[in-house]
Amino acid sequence: MTTHKKRLMGAGAMLAAAAFALAGCSSGGSSKEATGAAEATTSDGQVVELTYMHRLQDAEGMTKVADIVSRWNKEHPNIQVKTVKFDGAAQDMIQKLETDVKAGNAACLAQVGYAEVPEVYTKGLLEDVTQYAEKYKDNFSEGEYNLMGVDGKIFGLPQDTGPLVYFYDTEAFKQLGIEVPTNAEELEAAAKKAAAQGKYILSFQADEAGNALTAQAAAAGDSWFTLDGDAWKVNTTGTGSTAVADVWQNLLDNKAVFTKPRWDASWSAAVADGSLIGTIGAAWEAPLIAGDGANSADAGKWAVAELPNWFGNADGATGPDGGSGVAVMKGCQYPAEAMEFNNWFNTQVDDLATQGLVTAASTSVPATPDSYGPFFAAGEDPMTVFSKASANMSSKFIFMPGWSSVTPVMTDKANAAIDGSAKVADVFSSAGDQAKTTLKDLGLQVAN
Repeated sequence: MTTHKKRLMGAGAMLAAAAFALAGCSSGGSSKEATGAAEATTSDGQVVELTYMHRLQDAEGMTKVADIVSRWNKEHPNIQVKTVKFDGAAQDMIQKLETDVKAGNAACLAQVGYAEVPEVYTKGLLEDVTQYAEKYKDNFSEGEYNLMGVDGKIFGLPQDTGPLVYFYDTEAFKQLGIEVPTNAEELEAAAKKAAAQGKYILSFQADEAGNALTAQAAAAGDSWFTLDGDAWKVNTTGTGSTAVADVWQNLLDNKAVFTKPRWDASWSAAVADGSLIGTIGAAWEAPLIAGDGANSADAGKWAVAELPNWFGNADGATGPDGGSGVAVMKGCQYPAEAMEFNNWFNTQVDDLATQGLVTAASTSVPATPDSYGPFFAAGEDPMTVFSKASANMSSKFIFMPGWSSVTPVMTDKANAAIDGSAKVADVFSSAGDQAKTTLKDLGLQVAN
């Protein structure tokens, strides 16, 4: 799993100044489009050498990244890839990439979170590989593919995905005489019925507000950040966001929702003791929830469903919560070859699934890992559901540069909504206010 925890156009002059005319990340020759391993050599016949920096887990029992790449190297003798595992936090890796790009020795390929793409773009760290990406576009879900883009340009390919889905305890639902609600009215009724018995079919997670509520707004059809010429337009209180706020406000007013922080031990304990019997979560949370409830009475009776139409998100629409791609860094001498490997690596779905990834590749559905599949044995195969959800990811939601400054404000307001000193709608309006301030602080134009 990528570190989930735990596009944009800036003012033209500013971005031009941020761009770097750098030496490549590999030795010798000029770039040319790779048409096969036999042709992928430099102009003087040398082997093309690339470096891929990642922060995947590589934990025990997983297919190691280096082992996956070694298979590529055996099959592509003229394009050799070296892997480098970065063990620090995502932001620390960005700082290293910035230093390396400025020094002219950056890895050609690097793992970058979708929400981080605008930031590294404004810093001039990304190579425009749109012309190479086009031929691989159909191998990936549209929503995640677009998240690797800024201002109509593509800078890499998506790796994993975090579509919101619904996890629930089928046995507990049966005992309560309820089914998975299909709209907001049914949701409120079922949540109140469950709460009367000390059970909760949803959790309102203040510490995850910046990710979860944003993704729910995207599922409901909103796009918070758009470009108007050279300026950013911000709207965090559209129809979809308002619908999301209304649903959660009703549940909080009726004390029909679990409100402990997602990453607090009390949240995990509630799954284990059977009081939390349902939650909206990103697909990558499946093994975490399975671990929380491994010894519970209903282990094996949980299921996964596509996000129901609770926020006006018809046809299974969902939004992005986490996930990352592999970007081509500024100065890479061999972008065509880098993208050839990028496509190959990110379509090794079974190997990547062992790393805990829900892959963005649309080429095939990997087998659900045995580490958590049995916990969700009551419903459709989890990976199949995740694949459907990924295909239904909002394709128009994009992040803004400096996004990390917005999420703490949303968390603060979400906590206030829990204790009644604010409304859930304030979470969304405050997000918009902070977003505009951040964009202006970055020297970017704001249209509204």
